[in-house]
Amino acid sequence: MTAASRTPRVTRLVLQDFRSYPALDLPVSRGLVALVGENGAGKTNLVEALSLFAAGRGLRRADLSEMARTGSARFAVSITLDTPAGEHRLGVGMEPGEAGRAVRRCRIDGADAASSAAFDEYLRVVWLTPDLDGLFRGPAGDRRRFLDRLVLATDARHGARVNALDRALRSRNRLLEDGYADQAWLDAVERELAELAIAVASARRETVERLDAQLLATRDDSSPFPFARLLLAGELDTLIATLPAVDAEDRYRQILRDNRGRDAAAGRTLVGPQATDLAVRHGPKDLPAETCSTGEQKALLLGLVLAHARLVQAMSGIAPLVLLDEVAAHLDPRRRAALYDALAALGSQVWMTGADPALFSDLGTRADLFQVSPGQVVPAAV
Repeated sequence: MTAASRTPRVTRLVLQDFRSYPALDLPVSRGLVALVGENGAGKTNLVEALSLFAAGRGLRRADLSEMARTGSARFAVSITLDTPAGEHRLGVGMEPGEAGRAVRRCRIDGADAASSAAFDEYLRVVWLTPDLDGLFRGPAGDRRRFLDRLVLATDARHGARVNALDRALRSRNRLLEDGYADQAWLDAVERELAELAIAVASARRETVERLDAQLLATRDDSSPFPFARLLLAGELDTLIATLPAVDAEDRYRQILRDNRGRDAAAGRTLVGPQATDLAVRHGPKDLPAETCSTGEQKALLLGLVLAHARLVQAMSGIAPLVLLDEVAAHLDPRRRAALYDALAALGSQVWMTGADPALFSDLGTRADLFQVSPGQVVPAAV
């Protein structure tokens, strides 16, 4: 089946005790969906619910227990998905487990699924939230998380590798703090760490190279969403760019051994994927993104998300569900109209939120427009 023929659409969203919603049954018919309401009405809760069908913790990166409505020990989210292969129902929720620990449950057509990674066969999800508006000027850790989300959209196993890498780093740091008296155990931890580090760094590098090529292939210097240039900056990233993976793993393991004293003094491992930064440049102006104006940075970010959506479709054969929270509020009318045209041409179903109905006037009859108030969603006049 070709990428163009696989455009899944959510036709129904059902919530039970999720965030501010005791219950909701929302039918949807169009490829563009606009959610309008005052701040705090519950718009972001709806797109967060949809983000749970992607690998990871959703667009708020919240714990499961935080998503249950106040007073409830569980929640459920389900969607009816219309695909070229037929209709499917996907569900995700939280139930209390042993010792009161929250347990995530995933289902596909009524049958239990091992994890949200199983949803990848039916649906891919990408998003942009206001939290990312300061991405280019913020700390490198924010850009690493953004990058890992880009990787996750095409490789659901990446999240497990990143989590395992974090655990290995913590283990090494504890051993160094203890004076690394157990030399054999430290050697074993560093072997595992080196293997995981190369896997994580290689997955990031592949995604960045593919996305950078995608941006260049579709560049349009007159577009209101300028193309970006992407580069990974870090000692390990330079290493894997110049050596085969096996050799890079051996070299990194030696770096870990050689740097034990320095890392012990620092209280952390200084070289590795945890120190990578995603360097972004404004393509037409050839300037670092962090030096661009706020409006230019927003436009760059939107261009990145659109290009990533196209890349996900090219790699997976599935046009991803695109979630854009408060995306139009700070765009001028020209960029806003251009954004809606670009989204309509993307081929994906797109869910957007905004406080002002006037923000979506350019959509006309192309979109389902809903008015959101606390615990309630009703159709609104276009």
